[in-house]
Amino acid sequence: MQTLQLGPSDLRVTPFALGCWSFGGGRYWGDQDSALSIATVHAALDAGINFFDTAEAYEQGTSERVLGQALRDRRDQAIIATKVAPNHLKADDVIAACEGSLRNLQTDYIDLYLIHWPNWNVPLGETVGALEQLKAQGKIRAIGVCNFGVQDLTELLDLYPIVTNQLPYNLLCRVIEREILPVCLAHDVVLMVYSPLAQGLLTGRYASPDDVPDGLARTRHYASSRAMADHDEPGCEAEVFAALDQIRMIAAEVGRSMAEVSLAWLRQQPGVATILIGARTPQELQMNLPALELELAPEIVERLNAVTEPVKEALGNNPDMWMVPSRMR
Repeated sequence: MQTLQLGPSDLRVTPFALGCWSFGGGRYWGDQDSALSIATVHAALDAGINFFDTAEAYEQGTSERVLGQALRDRRDQAIIATKVAPNHLKADDVIAACEGSLRNLQTDYIDLYLIHWPNWNVPLGETVGALEQLKAQGKIRAIGVCNFGVQDLTELLDLYPIVTNQLPYNLLCRVIEREILPVCLAHDVVLMVYSPLAQGLLTGRYASPDDVPDGLARTRHYASSRAMADHDEPGCEAEVFAALDQIRMIAAEVGRSMAEVSLAWLRQQPGVATILIGARTPQELQMNLPALELELAPEIVERLNAVTEPVKEALGNNPDMWMVPSRMR
């Protein structure tokens, strides 16, 4: 499988990465068998995928621990990204969090260490200083961020040349195209993309908003009346399901599944280095792999852009998929 360089780092990663949040189970994902998660990691490695994404905050480190167990005998084949939580961005807390992640992951280095969300109460310079110390000690190889908007990203780039910004991006969530993506492109900050299938919407499995479980209907696409929503907006359910109908028709014309077409569209977007696939089983992982070889014609890409434009307009400029006010600035 081809690999792409993560910005100015020496890390080369595959265009698909395995997102490991679900390995922790919990409130949003439900029960998850650790043995099945480990089998999924091995299936990813066997398929040529070398990149794995987790975080200390994913179910109190459970995701990290499961991934560490899975990679115990195959660490040299993997590139691991994990994240320091926003409440751990003071210098001493960054160091302690990294040490905890190293223990969870059963490794003595982390390939890519990300600031998970901004914390506007801690000076960025303090956080960056601690990250530079960890890098000098060989405990992390490269530094990136997750969920950074234009203001925080620009301020950080004045302090340190990070290599990546991990952001939500898919056919139904294109907000980052307006402001954040141009800054990333201008500074050689590549994208790690999460929620590429809009938490199942772009697989075509849901016929209506009512079919979507509350745990997956938390985003601003849905009405604030949903049980687990953290926003006060009306949502854009009509626009979303109208777009899904059109995407389904275009995918049928191409002769591929909605998921494959959606992932191929994303892979062809500027600045996208790797796409996080949230597979929970080897079978789910296998379903995503054909998209690696699908190249959409320019006119298909343009049609997909056009049919999802109403959703993009409805979501406005807030790049936070879940909350109002935005946690990204």
